[in-house]
Amino acid sequence: MATTGKVIRCKAAVAWEPNKPLVIEEIEVAPPQANEVRIKIVATGLCHTDLYHLFEGMHKDGFPAVLGHEGAGIVESVGPGVTEFQPGDKVIPLFLSQCRECRFCKSPKTNQCEKGWAVDRYDVMALEDTRFTYSKYLVNTCFRIFFNQNLMSFRFSVQHDGKESRFTCKGKKVLQFMGTSTFSEYTVVNQIAVAKIDPAAPLDKVCLLGCGICTGYGAAVNTAKVEPGSTCAVFGLGAVGLAAVMGCKAAGAKKIIAVDINPEKFEKAKVFGATDFVNPKDHDKPISQVLAEMTNGGVDYSLECTGNVGVMRSALESCIQAWGVSVIVGWTELHDVATRPVQLIAGRTWKGSIFGGFKSKDGVSEMVKAYLDKKVKVDEFITHNMTLDQINDAIELMKHSKCIRTVLNISPE
Repeated sequence: MATTGKVIRCKAAVAWEPNKPLVIEEIEVAPPQANEVRIKIVATGLCHTDLYHLFEGMHKDGFPAVLGHEGAGIVESVGPGVTEFQPGDKVIPLFLSQCRECRFCKSPKTNQCEKGWAVDRYDVMALEDTRFTYSKYLVNTCFRIFFNQNLMSFRFSVQHDGKESRFTCKGKKVLQFMGTSTFSEYTVVNQIAVAKIDPAAPLDKVCLLGCGICTGYGAAVNTAKVEPGSTCAVFGLGAVGLAAVMGCKAAGAKKIIAVDINPEKFEKAKVFGATDFVNPKDHDKPISQVLAEMTNGGVDYSLECTGNVGVMRSALESCIQAWGVSVIVGWTELHDVATRPVQLIAGRTWKGSIFGGFKSKDGVSEMVKAYLDKKVKVDEFITHNMTLDQINDAIELMKHSKCIRTVLNISPE
């Protein structure tokens, strides 16, 4: 391509400071270095994690930055050492890496990657390649996820002091968010965090498989391991929750109870396989008691998709004792989660899930194929289509729960 090896000037939505609207700017995107891929972003979804960094995390050292992590695009050029990708490939950039070489990647027990994240640090998470390294300048988005077994906490980072960022704007380095930064016409990503997908895949649809849909669907299928004939409850009916409902149905659950305080979401949940609907506001007793009465003692599986610690506890206590499994899918850094020991001593299992337990490169490619084979829904999650220039309008829709997923059309294929 004519742009290979050259700096590309393109449009991006830049977050200059926390709690302020994004600004459409012309930025410069440097050529990919060793083991890197430069991608022309065609479409991206807007996820609440982007809003969290902007409005809730608000670390002053985390700006300016280009947000976005749920995108899809086409490889424009590759750096030295890249053999898996070539210009023209359709790809999805990933916030979770898969090097296929470390002990985590080789283990079927986890979808983490030692080369991708700082898993040996409790409160820091950063890529260990040439672009994401430990530094005293490291900044984080305070993003805690509770891993299965050890409840390990960590934080998704934007880049450190910007020295290795491939973005500049008005003479200033601009940070790259979660290794992806899809609110830009072009981005640069390490090859261990890119999934090659079927060339027939529509990028303005499958971009959503880069985060929300895989996160919810996989939490049911991979983490909870929902069994045929079981009863399930899904708390929270945003995109992740609806994907969890879809996962429960795919796994063969006979009863899927959708729980949300917004009754307008119930019809949408039915599309994805929900069989029953409960609004906690309609009851004067704890939701766990309501579900226990509906299911002869509690559900076999519950999936919490709200990021509210009170709901996390309710989801656990809604499971039947002896074998109930509850999975924390939503996230928060603001409060600790707690329950009485007897809830676990009685036989319940409490688990956490990141990216639905999918090994990222392999899982995303498989989910794209499943979509093309009409085995999973994607189009049904999209409630709005907008342009990059309308990104602040899309943010307002999400802030006020007026959308499931908005797709931003960034560039033509």
